[in-house]
Amino acid sequence: MIWFTSDTHFGHVNALGFCDRPWDSVEDMNDALVDNINACVAPTDTLYHLGDFSFRMSMADACELRRRIRCRNIHWIPGNHDKDWRQPAVAGTFICEPHIAVLKFDGGRKVVMCHYPIMDWPGLGHGAIHLHGHIHSTREYNEWNRHMRLLRYDVGVDANGYKPVSLDEVSRFFDGVEHRRRVTRGQWASMVPPEIGLDEEGGGRATQDARL
Repeated sequence: MIWFTSDTHFGHVNALGFCDRPWDSVEDMNDALVDNINACVAPTDTLYHLGDFSFRMSMADACELRRRIRCRNIHWIPGNHDKDWRQPAVAGTFICEPHIAVLKFDGGRKVVMCHYPIMDWPGLGHGAIHLHGHIHSTREYNEWNRHMRLLRYDVGVDANGYKPVSLDEVSRFFDGVEHRRRVTRGQWASMVPPEIGLDEEGGGRATQDARL
């Protein structure tokens, strides 16, 4: 089974505040996120971590947290807060991927993965799903993308109950959505962020979300 997650921010005490995470200490957060991964992802499954595995944590401590995760096949895509897991000293901790990685499933359909959200990704017009992290959004953001017929999904822990999400779950989330063939510059400019109430046409006025 294939799973995705992002933005665990192991060791980052400030993540408790700016993401409103429900733990009293960074140690409790670390323990809970590891437990949630182990409860979902089997040792023989594949997990893609889309960046920001840890922050403000030594390489040794981050490696120790990785050892506590039972999944043997964790692919890592670089985030903006990550250590360089390609260094020889930590080789093999993760399967290291480029900044943009593509996975094919369901007869050739693409999943395009990047730490950062992309406006126009390879295969958008052919039903490719774009998975990302970075913005620490909520579930409403993913629902907004679906409402706008954009096959784009934040796999970060803050948008998914602090748990990984499976490929099957993401695929089901977009079941029945007639994806956009292309998105023009004007259409992008007119789209409304998820914190604004959506009318039938998705109209409204954009405001900035402080958590981004």
